[in-house]
Amino acid sequence: MPTYMYRAVTKTGVVVRNKVEADSRQNLIKTLKRGNLLPIAIEQVSYRSAKTQKKQKKNVTDIQEIMKNVNTTQLGNKRKTLSTKEKINLYFAKTEKITQRDLVVFTQNFYLLKKANFNNIHALDTIIQSTENLSFRGVLEDILAGVEAGENMYTTMEYYSNIFPYIYINMIKVGELSGSLTNSLEQAVKYLDETEALNRKLRAILIPNLIQFALLIVMLVVGTLFAIPAIQSVFDELGTKDSLPAVTLWFADFMNKAIQYWYIPLVILIGIAAAIIFYIRTPKGKYNFDYFKYRMPIFGELIFALDFSRLMKAMLLNLKNGMRIQDSIEVSKSVVKNYVMLSMIETSINNILIGSSWIEPFEKSGLAKPMITEMLKIGMQTDLTEMMEKLVEYMQIDIDNIMNKIMKALPQIVYAIVGAVLIFFVLVVLVPCVQVYMGNFLFSAYGV
Repeated sequence: MPTYMYRAVTKTGVVVRNKVEADSRQNLIKTLKRGNLLPIAIEQVSYRSAKTQKKQKKNVTDIQEIMKNVNTTQLGNKRKTLSTKEKINLYFAKTEKITQRDLVVFTQNFYLLKKANFNNIHALDTIIQSTENLSFRGVLEDILAGVEAGENMYTTMEYYSNIFPYIYINMIKVGELSGSLTNSLEQAVKYLDETEALNRKLRAILIPNLIQFALLIVMLVVGTLFAIPAIQSVFDELGTKDSLPAVTLWFADFMNKAIQYWYIPLVILIGIAAAIIFYIRTPKGKYNFDYFKYRMPIFGELIFALDFSRLMKAMLLNLKNGMRIQDSIEVSKSVVKNYVMLSMIETSINNILIGSSWIEPFEKSGLAKPMITEMLKIGMQTDLTEMMEKLVEYMQIDIDNIMNKIMKALPQIVYAIVGAVLIFFVLVVLVPCVQVYMGNFLFSAYGV
């Protein structure tokens, strides 16, 4: 009897995970539903997956052997003994970091070769020969070894989740399982380009303002710890009746106590961080945290739109390749990682099994815009593939509009935070300095 690993949501929103034996996937779904559990994911456990997976290499046992072969290809195999300089260069080459740019170039080249009707083995072998980063070349050698052994590329990529993003891996997975790898590679190229463009925009807004914020904090702390005590000593020596502003005295006292009892706030911060991390790692905490992602201010709408857009694009690829709706949803669900979206997808699949609308879970969630669900309903009555093409175009326009709103609102929020810190700095540090510069305290000191 086959063994299945499942994740399911209870009526209270708690996500549970278990491994059970069942006659078939359909019978397991019925059993879970009778137990008031809503399946999120069900995967059959094979002998291979029951083994402990390797952290690094999967198809090639020794990374040093890979690098040795790579070095032989690069330097020529006439000499067996390397010089000290070559050994040093090889060491740094083997430890070279794999960048986002390496991944982008690989994906673009692979996409172009697939468009030219190269098979996977020929395309990978061609790219490996032109890859300068030896660390990345070793990873590609491992992927090639897996393909030559008859496995899909994504199965090896999963062992390198620190290099290939989760969404990227599952785009490749959808393409390989649906027979439309070229289209998936095109989506992956767009995904990487859009991600990099978004990161550049965010860095352009956040980095300068974060630097200003950090400098203001440093000036505030330094001014409070050094300038304020110096000013207070001048007041005390001259015997003036004037005093520093109340906010300055309060913040100076707060800083002194924070330094004296530094371990108390440190323990509190570590405790809060540990509690949050522990809660998020629980099934219920993960579900609630993923729901918060979709509802959070500023970015929530964008996160949902991106996840739903990826799901629709993956489904469209599968439908174009002749898959049924149920199968296309089943294969496409791997492009999202959010538990809330996965629960809606599983409900959608279950609705198809009992003859209900697969669009209903997305509509009832309150997260999808009415325009999206209406377009899907019309597509079910006419031509779903054609309507989903229009839906993907509409969602891309909607994502661009959301991005424009965020790019307009984000600078204002950052400026407001920096401005508030600047005002506090003026009140705490600059006002006492101006007070000393003006010298009005001297009149009080001499009884004038």
